[in-house]
Amino acid sequence: MLLRLEGERLKPVECANPKTHRNIIVKFLFDLLPVILFFAAFKFGESNAEQVSSVLSQWLGSGIEIDQAPILAATAVAIVASIAQVGWIYMRGRRPEPMLWISLAIIIVFGSLTLLLHNGIFIKWKPSILYWAFAAILGYGAMTGRNFLKTVLGNQLELDAGAWKKMQAAWIVFFVLVGIVNLAVAYTCETATWVNFKLFGLTSLTFIFTLAIGIWIARTAQNGQNTD
Repeated sequence: MLLRLEGERLKPVECANPKTHRNIIVKFLFDLLPVILFFAAFKFGESNAEQVSSVLSQWLGSGIEIDQAPILAATAVAIVASIAQVGWIYMRGRRPEPMLWISLAIIIVFGSLTLLLHNGIFIKWKPSILYWAFAAILGYGAMTGRNFLKTVLGNQLELDAGAWKKMQAAWIVFFVLVGIVNLAVAYTCETATWVNFKLFGLTSLTFIFTLAIGIWIARTAQNGQNTD
């Protein structure tokens, strides 16, 4: 069994079927599409800064510096990609996950601020706000005696109450810390470095942590069987 993030939600999936492997890869790339396009647009903007700056000036008004062009172009592309992502889900007759709506709202708000004020710092806050929103949702559940992870995964995983609490607490801590790390990179490194970190760093951290949680779940389940 493997754990994956589906629409920003953690789900277990069986991997014996090759078709399942393909579906996991396609879903993973689909979820990452706005981030990938953000990265690609930024790199294109770096290589064609003058042309991109000229085009953006026609849409966003004058005063756009050449060094601002890559992050502004990337932000615009990410907003459009996120909206298209939700639209595509509707076109396929499905309903977007609630977390996808949260992500869309945050990128529209912070992306719009970046474009209107010609300041890339707002889009750099977006990942942190998103992670902290996830932490707040899980934290709210913990304070009110509810475990939203159990609500999502309860039909697929058999864990005792203590294990569910530990897993929820682990994700809360992870989301909080990764949000802090993102801002640390955003404020201490060049924009190009942060863009690389956004795609490769944050994705890798999430993958590694998800894998670690999966291993912990497997061991917990095995220990429970041995106890029985």
